[in-house]
Amino acid sequence: MIDFHTHTPAWRTSSWLGGATFDAADFLAFMDAAGIERAVVLSHDGLFNPSPRANDELAAFVAADPDRLIGFGTVSPRHEDAALEAARMMDELGLRGMKLHPWLQGFSLQERTLDPICEVLVERGGTLLCHDGTPPYSTPAQIAALARRHPRLPVVLGHGGLHDCWREALEACRQTPNLYLCICGTPPYAARHIVEHGPADRILFGTDAGLSDQAEQHYAVARVAEIDGWGISADRRRAMLVDNPRRLLERSAR
Repeated sequence: MIDFHTHTPAWRTSSWLGGATFDAADFLAFMDAAGIERAVVLSHDGLFNPSPRANDELAAFVAADPDRLIGFGTVSPRHEDAALEAARMMDELGLRGMKLHPWLQGFSLQERTLDPICEVLVERGGTLLCHDGTPPYSTPAQIAALARRHPRLPVVLGHGGLHDCWREALEACRQTPNLYLCICGTPPYAARHIVEHGPADRILFGTDAGLSDQAEQHYAVARVAEIDGWGISADRRRAMLVDNPRRLLERSAR
């Protein structure tokens, strides 16, 4: 399986997890224990301080096993060099996509400063993953509007609407052909409904691993085990865990 939503340790700026000590080898061991073949890895510190340094540190982390660890960097969209950093992180660092967190990073998805950043991703076959499910800045409908502005860019709802917005996330995904939905922290009853009724070729899964300072990431292992209780078909399960994420990642590997 491919886990489409994990994080590096919070080395500095995330106060509740600052100083986490697990390294890439520990993370790969967690993946082995959970049955995860490959993982999209997102910067943790970069969500609080979206800087080139955060992208450099993410690139160093995933370099431990680039076949299994796929890095998605981040930028500060209002920074004048944001598009240049987006290009640098992909061209020079080998990162394959971008994670944005409008709530933590403090911007609106309707701001036109996002357009040149999105075009950088389009030109390089990248994917944009956005935090969603926490109004006012991170609703699925807002992210869907950005996706419609850039129809050639795959855009992922990083949490499938969480608890409050999952119905909105499902409907936005149905109506927006380039919008994907990652079940990650989504309640099990909602996850089951999404997999059964959502677009089968645009549903992904993520554990949000990396939020614990314990190398074993026990909660993430439990989230993988939960899938067995959803009662979904084998075809839909394979699409969510293998075919859909692999197809997205192949775009940036060309």
